[in-house]
Amino acid sequence: MDYTEWARDFFKDDRFATEVTGIRIDEAREGYARCTLQVSERHFGALGIVMGGALFTLADFAFAVAANAGQQHTVSMNISINYLSPAHGPLLTAIATPVKSGRRTCTYIVEIFDGDELSGTKCAFATAIGHRVD
Repeated sequence: MDYTEWARDFFKDDRFATEVTGIRIDEAREGYARCTLQVSERHFGALGIVMGGALFTLADFAFAVAANAGQQHTVSMNISINYLSPAHGPLLTAIATPVKSGRRTCTYIVEIFDGDELSGTKCAFATAIGHRVD
C-alpha cells in the first residue's frame, strides 16, 4: 500500500528535516521510504563536500518515514552512520528498509546515494533501531 501522501501530511511539522534541510518524501510504503535532498550551498562544509550532519538528518528522516508508514508509531532509540565517500550532490537519495520489524523494536538500514539509487555512488549507510510506542 502506498503511504506517500500520508507520510507527507504526518511529517509536515518536522520542519528541521523538511524546511531547514529541504528533504522530500518521494515514496513511502509500509517498512520502506525513499527520500531525497536537493543539495544547495547551505549543505556544504569547509572542504566543499556535503556535511555529515546533512547526511545524518537525511538518514534519520528516511528511517522515521519507513518505520512509521502503516505501522505503530516509532521513535529512534539509536542511529549510527558510516560515511563511505564524499557527497557533492546535486541530489542525495536515501532508501530505508527493514532488517527486522518486531512488535516493540525494529532495525532498519538506510543507504544514502550521491545521486539516485540506480546510478549514484553509495556515500553512506546508517543502522537505525527504533522503539514502537503506544
